[in-house]
Parts: sequence; C-alpha cells; structure tokens
Amino acid sequence: MGTENKTEVTEFEFILLGLSKNQGVQKICFVMFLFFYITIVAGNLLIVITVISSQRLHSPMYFFLSYLSFVDICYSSVTAPKMIADFLVDNKTISFVGCIAQLFGVHFFGYTEIFILTVMACDRYTAICRPLHYSTLMTRRVCSQMVFGSWVGGFMHSMVQTLLTTCLPFCGPNKIDHYFCDVHPLLQLACTNTYAVGTIVVANSGMIALSCFFILVVSYIVILISLKSETSEGRHKALSTCGSHITVVILFFGPCTFTYIRPTSDLSEDKSVAVFYTVITPMLNPLIYTLRNEEVKSAMKKLWSRRVGNEKGEE
Repeated sequence: MGTENKTEVTEFEFILLGLSKNQGVQKICFVMFLFFYITIVAGNLLIVITVISSQRLHSPMYFFLSYLSFVDICYSSVTAPKMIADFLVDNKTISFVGCIAQLFGVHFFGYTEIFILTVMACDRYTAICRPLHYSTLMTRRVCSQMVFGSWVGGFMHSMVQTLLTTCLPFCGPNKIDHYFCDVHPLLQLACTNTYAVGTIVVANSGMIALSCFFILVVSYIVILISLKSETSEGRHKALSTCGSHITVVILFFGPCTFTYIRPTSDLSEDKSVAVFYTVITPMLNPLIYTLRNEEVKSAMKKLWSRRVGNEKGEE
C-alpha cells in the first residue's frame, strides 16, 4: 500500500506554497527577486571574468574567489528562477523528480560553498602565518586539488541527504510550505516516523557545518595572534584581505546553521531565512569583495577600459 501511495505522489506533483499568497505582494516580489537574480548572475560573473582576465589576480586567494562566485551563480540558479516564475502563477507545482533534483542542487552547491569558504580561510592562514612557505605550499596544483575536494565533499553530502529523502514513503498531503524543495519540508510530508532520518540529516549537516566553522574560527584566532607582532600597516593590510571573507562567512554560516542544525521536530521553517542564504548572500558577495578590495576594483577598471578601448578601435 505504501509503495502504491509513494508512486502516486511521484507520478503527480508537489505544490509549493511559496513566500506569500497575496497577489499584490507576489507581483512586487517578482520584480524585486528578478532584479536580485540578475544582480547575482551579473556581479558574480563579472568577478569570474575579472579574475580570469587579470594577470595580477592569478593568486590562490583570487583563484578561490572565482570558484566561490561561480558556485554562488549555480546555487541561486537552483531555486531563484523557479521562485520568480511561481510569482506569476497560482498553481505552483513541481514534479517529484524536479523536487528531488532541486533538493540535490541546493545541498550540493550550498555545501560546496561551505567547503570553499573553509579552504579560503586556510589560504589566508598560510599567507599570513607562513608567508615564507606560501608559494611552495599553495601551488596551483594544491589549490586545484582543494577546489576539487570541495566539489567532491558537496556531492557526497548532497547524495546522503537526497538518498535519505527519496527512500521515504509519501502518501499524504503534497503541499510543501516553502518556495523550494528541501529536506525538512519533505520530511514533514512523509507518511512514516521520520525521527531517525531527521536525526541523521541533522547530524550529517551539523557535523560538516560545525567542523568547517571550527576550522574557520581556529584559523582566524591564529591569524589574529600572529598579527600582534606585525606593524600597524601590516596588520591593516592583512585584516583588509581577511575582512571580506569573514563578512561572507558570517552572512552565509549564520542562516544555514539556524536552518539545518536544529532538530526536525522543533523546526518551524523560516522562509525569510532561506531567502537570505539562497538569494541575498550570493548577491552581496560580489559587492563585499569589490568594495573592500582595491586589487579587484583596479582589475575591473582596467578590464572596462580595455573593453571601451577595443570598441573605439573597432569604430
């Protein structure tokens, strides 16, 4: 009977309740979130192009930054286009396969970003605390391996979350009280006791997030201690390169921790928090890294000047 009911749900569709049922609010949200998404893609793509085009930015720190920007584009693209399109329709449906694919993408790109942020902290630690060995420790090959490991880690985490969810029987209501498919909303729809699965899900997410956060905290504690022996100019330069990264870490880890590390039984889905880490943070990242980084701003100006010069030459 459970198998039949599960098949029935997979053959039909889930219904996403979205952010609001008010038609006026949805129209405003459509314009607002369309602008946000365009900003996310344009801003992060600009950083990727700038890092690739500028010889001055071919260092490990900017190598990781370009991948962080690329992951931000992918991460937002998993949820934002569907959410924006749903603002224009009354029946916000998504197929079972589409729902599971969205769940996989959210966790794959989300936790890849967590790993890349952790790798970036390790890079800053090596650059500031072991400057004489930096060029030999952070080679291009090592950086590529660290990025590859981040992708693999995100993939493995996402596979665990996805497999645990797809093994559940769905035979009751199919309305998801969210604007995208995620583990906790789907656990609430399963027609079985999900305590064990929910515990594994929280443990898996929590272990990764807390481990990465511990590495980040330790890295920056060691960095701050090592800066005591530096001159005021050296401290300012070091902190300016770390400031953007610390800001992004706080903006991303805070909402994610609030959402995924709490027990499922106590969870009351906060959609505004989900909007923050799937849309707002990826949109702010390019601004944070460009406004606080003179090298990136200078490289962007040169890229723009080169483009304008080429257009004038063609004329």
